[in-house]
Amino acid sequence: MTRTYSLLFVLFFSLTTSACAQNATDRHAINQAISAAPDELKEGASVYGYNENGTLKLIREGTNELVCTTDDPAREGFEAACFQKDLLDYISRGRVLRAEGMNGQESVDKRKAEIEAGTLPFVKGQATQYIRYGENASYDEATGEVMNSQVRFVIYVPGATPESTGLPISPMAPGAPFIMDAGSFRAHIMIVPPAGN
Repeated sequence: MTRTYSLLFVLFFSLTTSACAQNATDRHAINQAISAAPDELKEGASVYGYNENGTLKLIREGTNELVCTTDDPAREGFEAACFQKDLLDYISRGRVLRAEGMNGQESVDKRKAEIEAGTLPFVKGQATQYIRYGENASYDEATGEVMNSQVRFVIYVPGATPESTGLPISPMAPGAPFIMDAGSFRAHIMIVPPAGN
């Protein structure tokens, strides 16, 4: 009987330890991912992390309109992103195409064709993306914070132009907003604060 209890204890301890390790791994991934989000949206954001094969997996179901992805361990530097749900299909498709060997512009062109064909949904109005990044960024497991990093902001406004927004195509000062890909389906307002902000 004692041996049976011992075996059960070992089995229970192993399962509990494994679950705690998994929970700790998920907790760190979640902290990294939501580091890019506005404070009031962090708690309700859906979070995706990476499987060992480099594909994304849902690790936390959200309750608001924000989706966050953790840093890709296969890429240099640090980059975690949060974005409105309307961008999920577009961004996910881009990851798939790049994994298949396409470069950035090829991926954009392919997705544009798919949007025009009606096979890939894209935002109808505006949608915002927040990107925390840093070449020398690091994650502190003790505090749950991403160190030596900053956030840039991308606001998708399909079809927007300097004429329709009053924005220039290059920043007039460090951190000032400007418009990229003006007039296109993926026209967006960029805000890149100076390093350290």
